[in-house]
Amino acid sequence: MFNWSLYLYSLYAIGAFALFGWMLSLMTNKVSHVDGMWSLFFVLAGYSVALLNYEFTTRILVVLTLLSIWGVRLSVHISWRNFGHEDQRYVVIRQNNEPNFWFKSLYIVFGLQAVLAWIISLAIYGALDGETSFNALDYLGLILVAFGLYWEVVADWQLQQFKANPANANQVLSTGLWRYSRHPNYFGECCVWWGFYLFALAAGAWWAILSPILMTFLLLKVSGVSLLESTITERRPAYLDYIRNTNAFVPGLPKDAN
Repeated sequence: MFNWSLYLYSLYAIGAFALFGWMLSLMTNKVSHVDGMWSLFFVLAGYSVALLNYEFTTRILVVLTLLSIWGVRLSVHISWRNFGHEDQRYVVIRQNNEPNFWFKSLYIVFGLQAVLAWIISLAIYGALDGETSFNALDYLGLILVAFGLYWEVVADWQLQQFKANPANANQVLSTGLWRYSRHPNYFGECCVWWGFYLFALAAGAWWAILSPILMTFLLLKVSGVSLLESTITERRPAYLDYIRNTNAFVPGLPKDAN
């Protein structure tokens, strides 16, 4: 049975962390650190639910371990990438919401992302609040989360190495995992969340399917593929050929190799 009180505790935890992030933005005059907070919202949601549960079952321990590895790794990666500068997306958001962006950012940036994270955390809640024993679906979830995490980490590392080479300025990465998908890191992220849903399904929380569906939609249509590719061809004309030959999301052989 869905426990609203337990689910709301995760909102309190996420909300408190979002408020801290907003207060930090008042001191730094930057808001892009919210990107580094994003994955930690889910970690907080998971632990707030788990700590109020009856006992630490095998599923709870496995989910919390995977969630911690995924969340902390992604937070460190994004925070390091954005360190010392404001992400251009937030520069535009700031310009479009002056005057008093310092206050508006509380709900436009931090509040919005906190609520989205809380809704998407349904899969985590469903997995941690279930009372069924560890079963075959849990093992499938474990495999899918581990695969997605591996795919995402490798893709991020390959992109970081590519950008670190000055000779690659304004060039297009089309080797490694990026040969098979234009956004392999987002594909890995998607696999992680469908894996967490399998844990929830194993616990009987079939209704948590909203979680991976919403995350997939965000990755494809909102903050992921669509947003990044809306202006990239203006900066990198060679990206047009990359689009013609390479799948956007799900990995596949390049079209010129078929």
